[in-house]
Amino acid sequence: MDHLDALDAVKKALFSADGLCLNPDEDGVLITPRGAYSRVKFPEKSLAVAVFDQDGERRLWQSAYAQADCAAVSHLWISMPDGAFLHLAAQDAPLAVCREDLQATLAGRVRAQVFEGYPSMDAMGNRFEVDLNDGGETEKTLAAFYWHTMIPCIIEGKNEHYPDGYVLSTLAQSVYAGTYPDVDHEFQCKGRMACGDELDMQVVRRMIELQLRLMAEDPIGLWRNPCALQPNGVREYHVRRNSADNRTNADMFLISGNVEVLESSWLFIARCKDASWLARNIGSLEGAASLIELCMDPSGRLWSDVFYEDQIIKDGMECMSACLAAHGYRLLSQLEGFLGRRDKAAYYESLEKKLADMIARPVPHGFWDDQNQRFIDWLDRDGVVHDHIHLLANCLPVLFGYGTAEQRQACMDVIARHFDAFQRFPTFLSPRIEDYTPSEIGVPYDLCAAGRYWCWDAAYWAHLGRGDVVRDQVRRVSHQARLDGFEMGERYDMNHLYYIDDKNWHGASRYYEYPNVYWWVVIRELLGVRPSLTADMGLKPLCDRDCRFRLEAWGIACRCEEGAVTLTNLSTDKSLSVDFDPSLIWQGTSCEQIHLAPGETRTFSRPAHGSEG
Repeated sequence: MDHLDALDAVKKALFSADGLCLNPDEDGVLITPRGAYSRVKFPEKSLAVAVFDQDGERRLWQSAYAQADCAAVSHLWISMPDGAFLHLAAQDAPLAVCREDLQATLAGRVRAQVFEGYPSMDAMGNRFEVDLNDGGETEKTLAAFYWHTMIPCIIEGKNEHYPDGYVLSTLAQSVYAGTYPDVDHEFQCKGRMACGDELDMQVVRRMIELQLRLMAEDPIGLWRNPCALQPNGVREYHVRRNSADNRTNADMFLISGNVEVLESSWLFIARCKDASWLARNIGSLEGAASLIELCMDPSGRLWSDVFYEDQIIKDGMECMSACLAAHGYRLLSQLEGFLGRRDKAAYYESLEKKLADMIARPVPHGFWDDQNQRFIDWLDRDGVVHDHIHLLANCLPVLFGYGTAEQRQACMDVIARHFDAFQRFPTFLSPRIEDYTPSEIGVPYDLCAAGRYWCWDAAYWAHLGRGDVVRDQVRRVSHQARLDGFEMGERYDMNHLYYIDDKNWHGASRYYEYPNVYWWVVIRELLGVRPSLTADMGLKPLCDRDCRFRLEAWGIACRCEEGAVTLTNLSTDKSLSVDFDPSLIWQGTSCEQIHLAPGETRTFSRPAHGSEG
């Protein structure tokens, strides 16, 4: 909008603006108090979200949850009844917000901006622009997911027992009011890592620290990561479920959170390079890893029970768990190496190899089914094979490089044969969900599509350079989100075999999973922006044309055209190191580290010997 439109919009957004001087400039409208301070009121029934500083920490205050006023505010967002957003960014002195009548006190200049709908900005005011030649659909979905689900889920401070790192998994609090470290933290952290801004990074750190605290306080001393932490402080370390016919029983998420916290910590360190934090917490990460090792027998078989599924009764050793645990050991080894602890790094590398070797062995000593040429789902404690062509059991070995080349090719063939079934909606667990028996499931809750499966499915297709598949997945989730009013459900069955009714999802409403995974898939897998241990960031683009993005939180802008990639360092005072890997779009190329001076723009062309991916 032009200067006059911006001025009119800000005036309309302010219920009262007495004692203020409003001047439009190129970045919005500059509001200046005429005296030492001025107060601003906002329209009735508005909601406020504020970023404030407390003891050097960035924290979030929300009027919907707040019990008190808020001071030291650097960014204030007002969501108004007409759907518009007002952003106030303190320039000279922090703002203060009164919860009771929703008014702000200005003690210095404030820059104001008005957005007609969900702003393409994070809570710290960093813009994001994503143009995939889709009419802005992806960018709109990113903004809606961020403001409609991801930000409201942060309720740190509301829980008096655990004020730090407490993030909701669903906004349907009347049903699921707790925080769920075992599985949910993985994707909560990944979505926020993709955002990349300072507030989200500190939320991720506090979520990790909450997990480490809960594991260290395990009452039986095994470093278990609890499934749930309820608002009253009750922890659920041990959750067992029966099958529908009560013939089998399994432990839910026995090692899931322990594996997840290794990956989340790797992502945090790769993004923030906080060696002192890692040095203080490496012992706790080793404690988390110790439970995984405790569940391994001498031959390397991992008796993990259930990893992701809530209602599939896997009472034994599961292929997906072994793959993710091995990968977790790989990441822990790299963190040990980051601290220069070579002996520890070698030890965890050896544990990864032990698991990887086991995965490739034929059943019952491993997971390979030589007759059907695929990896099985799980082997129960009676030695019975359970397998209905589990997607992650077959895509993860390919993604992580486990098994032989022949085994990995066979897995790719299996996935290709059942492509339509897996992609009914990103991403279905299995093409044969009707084959699960009452002894294998409690309720058919997981026999459908879920964001946790899509996360790894998208990584698999990105690994193969199939940008067309990932783009289509993103498009379909965007479309469904729009139909759902951006309130994504927990599980999407598409009225396929179970839960055939007047809606195509079931479980909790306004669930965290698809919004967070959507951010992760778009930013990491499609655009290729990711943390790196060896540079400020990594970049491995999957789009080779019709792609442009600008991510201020990451400090980079990029344009991908046929045969060329143009990068810009958005910082005016800091250089930017990038591990740039164009191998997914230009075959025959490899990763190289480049350095962009402040404000520098540089274009990289496809080498003459390379070919288009």
